[in-house]
Amino acid sequence: MTTQPQLRTVEPPIAFDTRRWWVLGVLLVSLLLVVLDTSILSVALKTLAQSEPVGLGASQSALQWSVDSYTLVFAALLFTTGVLADRWGRKRTLLAGLVVFGGCSLWSAYAGSADELIVARAGLGVGGALVMPATLAVIMDVFPPAEHAKAIGIWAGAAGLAVAVGPIAGGALLEHFWWGSVFLINIPIVVVGTVAAVAVVPESKDPRRGGFDPVGVALSVVGLTLLVFGVIKGGESDDWTEAQVWGPMLGGLAVLAAFVAWERRSRRPALDIALFRIPRFSAAVTVIGLVFFALLGGTFFLVFYLQSVRGWTPLEAGYCLLPLAVAQLAFSPPATLAAKRIGVRPVCVTGTLLTTLAFLAVGTVDEHTEVWVLEAILFVLGIGIACVMPPATTAVMSALPRERAGTGSAVNTTFRQVGGALGVAVLGSVLSTAYRSNVTDQLAALPRGVRDKAEDSVESTLAVAASLGPRGSGMAAAAVDSYVSAMHVAALVAAGVTFLGALVSLLLLPARTSEARPGREAVARTNHTTEV
Repeated sequence: MTTQPQLRTVEPPIAFDTRRWWVLGVLLVSLLLVVLDTSILSVALKTLAQSEPVGLGASQSALQWSVDSYTLVFAALLFTTGVLADRWGRKRTLLAGLVVFGGCSLWSAYAGSADELIVARAGLGVGGALVMPATLAVIMDVFPPAEHAKAIGIWAGAAGLAVAVGPIAGGALLEHFWWGSVFLINIPIVVVGTVAAVAVVPESKDPRRGGFDPVGVALSVVGLTLLVFGVIKGGESDDWTEAQVWGPMLGGLAVLAAFVAWERRSRRPALDIALFRIPRFSAAVTVIGLVFFALLGGTFFLVFYLQSVRGWTPLEAGYCLLPLAVAQLAFSPPATLAAKRIGVRPVCVTGTLLTTLAFLAVGTVDEHTEVWVLEAILFVLGIGIACVMPPATTAVMSALPRERAGTGSAVNTTFRQVGGALGVAVLGSVLSTAYRSNVTDQLAALPRGVRDKAEDSVESTLAVAASLGPRGSGMAAAAVDSYVSAMHVAALVAAGVTFLGALVSLLLLPARTSEARPGREAVARTNHTTEV
């Protein structure tokens, strides 16, 4: 009896979009929008702190919330929008995000109070959460694995370009227009991005993805908000033992613990906890979060140093921050190539150590530091960031199968945004506490109500000093000295955080990250909780 020969079925190779580089260009416009909104706001913070009609009279805590309301909503919703992009369609999700972003930019521009601006910025976070995971997911879908590192390197470099353009564009707008113009600049970008996306970006989806997890999303939003609220409240009160400080912080941690417990048991989790069983995935997102903690928190206090302490205009401050962005843009592609040749671990360790060195150097500057020294410090900081972000992002995305690109992108961006939000909250509160501790004695002669207002921030102290005329010169000098000392403390905390990132990179990141997709066993481990 003869047996029939077994015919092997050969699967056709996956076809990749021939217009993929045009697609990448369109996606970079959308990325520019999301990153620009954060970087452009930085130089407007001092203006927002001024009294009406110049600004909104925002307090130090209101300024922190104007940054964090965007990043917290952005981070919390990424869990859901990553699923939405994979199920509903990445192009549709991208277009929806652009429309929401445009509408909330218009709202932010005409906000009548600091509280209204905070709410409008939260709406911007919704739009950003729809846009960001779609961009990385489409990149992973239209590019072959061999080109992923190159495409992600360009993507990360473009983010550096947005960081460069933001402060300069914001400074130029504030030279000629009112503070709302820094949000109206988003409108033409939204229009261009929407038209280009409709014309060029292909639709893609993963219909096998699980459903939504409203309970998980709610727990993450409540937990993060309570935690950040407690941290910012601690910076306001100077007494971290008060119930209104530690109560929200402990409550936030408890809710986040409940969130993790819920996600582990849920059949359709917002955040697939099983992903963190992949060592290179968990290590890479942790390093990204730590670096962004220091970067956004550091930018927050550096802007006030440049404008309030040095007395520079928003445009001059924007130009001063340019080396930070230029270095990120210039060194992202070489860092990607280096990671591919010598491995992710040595490149990320080098990057985190450079960021640590830069923040230690910030801890030595004062109001008389030469401009070229500041530029050199910011350039080194930019190199460090460039050596971390593209290799770590590639490690995150290559740890997952191609059809899970939306999830990987969402988790990657979530950790970045949560790290940034906590950085602004923690370093901003450290700055506030240290500043008030330094300046309080110099304000003792003021009436109680005036003294409380003057203690709020360096900008408030300088405003009170200016109202006193020549008699306030000593107070202004004390405010500058107090702020510089407080900035040194915050910079040292930032350096400690980035050094922790160096340890995580050294001990937990793989020596090399293959572009190959995970094997069946690894994929099965990460998929078992999201089966429909």
